[in-house]
Amino acid sequence: MADFIPFFGSIGWTLAAFVVALSVIVAVHEYGHYIVGRWSGIHAEVFSLGFGPVIWSRMDKHGTRWQIAALPLGGYVKFLGDANAASAGGTKGGRNTMLGAPLWARSATVFAGPLANFIFSAVVFAIFGMIYGIVSYPMTVRSVPDLPAPYVVELQEGDQILAIEGMEISRGEDLSDVLDALPLEPALDYTIRRDGTEMVVLGPYPQTTTVQSISFDKPAAPAGVKEGDVVTAINGQPVFAFDQMIQIVNASGGGELILDIWRAGETLQIAITPEMSDVPRSDGTFETRYIMGINGGIVLDAETEFPGLWTAIENGAWQVWYVIKLSLSGMWYMIVGDISTCNLSSPVGIAQASGAMAAAGLADFITFLGFLSTAVGLLNLFPIPVLDGGHLVFHAYEAVTGKPPSDKVLRVMFTIGLTLILSLMVFALTNELFLC
Repeated sequence: MADFIPFFGSIGWTLAAFVVALSVIVAVHEYGHYIVGRWSGIHAEVFSLGFGPVIWSRMDKHGTRWQIAALPLGGYVKFLGDANAASAGGTKGGRNTMLGAPLWARSATVFAGPLANFIFSAVVFAIFGMIYGIVSYPMTVRSVPDLPAPYVVELQEGDQILAIEGMEISRGEDLSDVLDALPLEPALDYTIRRDGTEMVVLGPYPQTTTVQSISFDKPAAPAGVKEGDVVTAINGQPVFAFDQMIQIVNASGGGELILDIWRAGETLQIAITPEMSDVPRSDGTFETRYIMGINGGIVLDAETEFPGLWTAIENGAWQVWYVIKLSLSGMWYMIVGDISTCNLSSPVGIAQASGAMAAAGLADFITFLGFLSTAVGLLNLFPIPVLDGGHLVFHAYEAVTGKPPSDKVLRVMFTIGLTLILSLMVFALTNELFLC
């Protein structure tokens, strides 16, 4: 098992990070069910984090027992009238029970769990936008990158970048479109404003071969590549744009590559064997290519501004929507066979990612929770019995027919749903441990 735990930390650290991540996401999800149920007049008997023997509990003034159980593998809210924690089955009771409440109240309570996950994610993204800021426009150079030849950097701190190769750089322009149109040259014409005077100077291609981050589970990390390294050549072929690296690595067919690295004024060589992976595009689609696990970005360190609350919330909501769109797109491409099912994450994969993000720092871990919360909210909306989406399908059936499905139908459907979920988990785990 240790072979599958990331190299950067112990099994204990990884499991601890996973338990914390799972507990936070489940607590958010179940609190959504609880609070909307309470507002709708449905009484919650138990709010539990974990399953099994209770190690701590207390009763609140609303008559709900809050508890922590010994097995931190999820949690649940048990409403009055539930035959089980899945809110299905049992005899219809009074207005304050899950089965006796009006359909709108039950549906709102069920939907509130995923909604709480989305809100949590948006809040996380919004807060981080307010703390760390977003790029201000005109884009202002905060610090000048240290780059080796053949890069030419005539930019200075405080320069306002108005255009690159005549293409405007502004808040209203999609920077990715500008980058796609730029020539792959080590020196480009930058139109800038310096001390109130507009001029043209030379600067690097914005996405240089500088390593901004490394994927912990990809080949570059164990090979010894570090953040801040600048790749100057691959197999003897000079490179100065990140897109060039992508093209060369993808054309390698998975063969070993020798990278010339410039690191703080010194040069060294590192051998890396790329692996095949499905990589998301900015438009939500995917492409399959060979990768090393080196992540680039805009090398220019730009000034940031700190958005107001409303702008931050808008940005947070947009990020949630982007994650949802990317997730649905990825699932569709897996279903039709355009990308590999190795992109499915099992609990082991999520545990590894939790440990990696926790090791990277608190900010990275909390950001990871934002992405994970959106994924959990989306998963729970799938129309599969035992998930919230399955309950909403049953509620839709009740709205149309005027009566809920029979207990026999519910039992069969929940058995099918549980079998489907468990089969998917086993499939993802088998992929992760033995096939991918």
